[in-house]
Amino acid sequence: MSAPVRKNFPVSWEEIHRDARALAWRLAALGPFRGIIAVTRGGLVPAAVVARELDIRLIDTICIASYEDRAQHPTAVQVLKGLSGGGEGFLIIDDLVDTGETARAVRDMLPKAHFATVYAKPAGQPMVDTFVTEVSQDTWIVFPWEAERFSRES
Repeated sequence: MSAPVRKNFPVSWEEIHRDARALAWRLAALGPFRGIIAVTRGGLVPAAVVARELDIRLIDTICIASYEDRAQHPTAVQVLKGLSGGGEGFLIIDDLVDTGETARAVRDMLPKAHFATVYAKPAGQPMVDTFVTEVSQDTWIVFPWEAERFSRES
């Protein structure tokens, strides 16, 4: 059996900025929010844009690592830095929800926060409250901060 075809979808700095601003505009009517929690590392850039657009200055992070080898650890995520308190009044920002495993770990920590991503794949969509762009599950989004590494690996 051959490996599934993966579609690459490169996103430029201008596109991620535009899409993060669109996310902020969707979120504006849902606020005000007490602060933003960025999911590292991918959520840092969109969180900065959303924070500026919504004039939010309180920003924190949740740091999560996912295993690269999904065959050996298909759903393993490691929380490197978590938060407590339920998350009421806070906005969680990430770049992408894919399988939903990272989002599930974040939701377990902060079930009362509003979870928003710029991009969402079908498997992870139920884990987020707001997103801007849906992409197919077999699409690999190449973010501008990963583009150089991605081009070396291809």
